[in-house]
Amino acid sequence: MKKPDTILILDFGGQYCHLIARRIRQEKVFSHIVSPEIGLKEIEKLKEKLNIKGVIFSGGPFSVYEKRAIRCKKEILNLNLPILGICYGHQLLAFLFGGKIKAGKVKEYGIVEVKIRKKKGILRGLKNKEKVLMSHKDKVESLPKDFEVLASTEATEISAFSHKSKPIFGVQWHPEVSHTRNGQKIFKNFLFEICKCKRNWKIEEIIEKVIEEIRETVGKEKAIIALSGGIDSSTSALLGTEAIGENLTAVFVDHGFLREGEPEAVRKFFEKQKINFVFQNERERFLKKLKGIISPERKRKIIGREFIRVFEGVAQKIKAKYLIQGTIYPDRIESGIRKFSEKIKTHHNVGGIPSKIRFKKIIEPLRELYKDEVREIAKKLGLKEEILSRQPFPGPGLAIRIIGAVDERKIRILKKADKIIQEEIEKTDFKKKLWQYFPVFLDLKTTGIKGDKRAVGYVIALRAVESEEAMTADFAKLPYALLEKISHRITNEIPQIMRVVYDITSKPPATIEWE
Repeated sequence: MKKPDTILILDFGGQYCHLIARRIRQEKVFSHIVSPEIGLKEIEKLKEKLNIKGVIFSGGPFSVYEKRAIRCKKEILNLNLPILGICYGHQLLAFLFGGKIKAGKVKEYGIVEVKIRKKKGILRGLKNKEKVLMSHKDKVESLPKDFEVLASTEATEISAFSHKSKPIFGVQWHPEVSHTRNGQKIFKNFLFEICKCKRNWKIEEIIEKVIEEIRETVGKEKAIIALSGGIDSSTSALLGTEAIGENLTAVFVDHGFLREGEPEAVRKFFEKQKINFVFQNERERFLKKLKGIISPERKRKIIGREFIRVFEGVAQKIKAKYLIQGTIYPDRIESGIRKFSEKIKTHHNVGGIPSKIRFKKIIEPLRELYKDEVREIAKKLGLKEEILSRQPFPGPGLAIRIIGAVDERKIRILKKADKIIQEEIEKTDFKKKLWQYFPVFLDLKTTGIKGDKRAVGYVIALRAVESEEAMTADFAKLPYALLEKISHRITNEIPQIMRVVYDITSKPPATIEWE
């Protein structure tokens, strides 16, 4: 196989590191994430399989002056390869070459207007002023010798820089997120104008690689796939079937926190497919384990643990030694799985997995991919439209859409509200535009009027977001008429609900799910 042109990404723990990788792959150029502590020997080893054309320093949660701050080896700067630093990477590059970094008096978070002072290098072809996403406290105060300023904001004079003669660049903002309008243009400039990359990497190569990885790992043994019926686990099931055939068994666990009618629909669909299928009704088990639990982190960990125990029981019966999961990258990054990253929240299938398990190994074929990449693979594998078009649904289900303790009454209420929201949004064109739309049960009481009498009931929060890859998201600007219809139906058809509110927070600063 021909070596693909590749950009190495040094991962300093930023939440958007893999989004950088995704933006590069989007241009049919391969990206490979490595530890910031990588040395020349490891890079030479990588060159046996990859045609390395450039290096990117990711963002990170540190200050360059902190004792725990992560820095790369200085030998990386002497590779004679183009380098692009982003956010913390921008500051670190300046620092390593002798520049000064200091805490900014005005910290920049959110959408900021940046003035492009020199349209050259990575900023070639941009407008005089650009809207970008900033998220930083420190800033580059002064540049090293032989460097020049390319862009500025009111608060940050050195928002972008370049070396005067070498292909070394830094940007304080995040070109990888969709909030930066022309961020992809910056990556294109770096890839094709600076690094001279060719578009010679294809998604089909991921499919071949993953199938071979599963086949080599499992061998002639048996494995089970944790099947939820969503696109991630369904795609993993297809890949697993392609790799080991009848030695794979799909296990669907009904924990009682799924949407109305969903367990029956999943069962009906997969019992028709050419795959071994096991349906486990474990509603009482999960509800009992969550009784009185308020902490969302504890909920996720308990659910993750119980899922594993159920899978272990099935595996023991059929003598399976491996577990396959449809874990994708956003699950892993928010759980703080990388050495230098911050934990946002534990996902049941990542941080919720108990330390001691009976499986020989857990295989996660989609662990480095985003939802849009998974969809592309699923289409190549021929996955049915009814699965492809399903909106993402968290593994812990409605349990993390109930703020506070979970009980059967709240679950029934939330299922009714969810059904109403589904019905009303799916009548509109927004169904195709939205990433997710769902209700959240708020564990608080509010006063209202029903039947000319004072009434007290609960609050439902409606959440609807637009996104491309779930690492960032914008709240959906739903029309008032649609919101009114949803609110009217929920408060009329569900006696216990007295008020409906709409969440108008984007990600960041919020996450898509409330818990």
